Amino acid sequence: MTSRFLDAIQWDEKGLVPVIAQDERGAVVMFAYMNRQSLEQTVATGEAIYWSRSRQRLWHKGEESGHVQRVRTLSLDCDGDVLLMQVEQVGGIACHTGRHSCFYRTLKGDEWVVTAPVLKDPEEIYGG
Repeated sequence: MTSRFLDAIQWDEKGLVPVIAQDERGAVVMFAYMNRQSLEQTVATGEAIYWSRSRQRLWHKGEESGHVQRVRTLSLDCDGDVLLMQVEQVGGIACHTGRHSCFYRTLKGDEWVVTAPVLKDPEEIYGG
């Protein structure tokens, strides 16, 4: 496979591009980053592989939890600096907190209020 699609991306100074992961219903379930290698592997495998800034390594989403993301479409924004990835979220859980989405807190007045339930206890997912 040629890397022409990689060359169209405006990578940041660290060689990363932000990625928004959206489920089949259009809900944003995650935000992460990819580098060239993770994007190449994502395209090759059909499953989301990110660059983990905290771990400083490639991170195959679901490698520990089993909650992989099967990629349905990848889109590049008009400036070429953000990816939108539509995914099938296996198990319906994208967040390490056991929720469907990482975006489970909503600003109400001056407080962040939890607005989505835990679907599965993280201890059951990752062990304790």
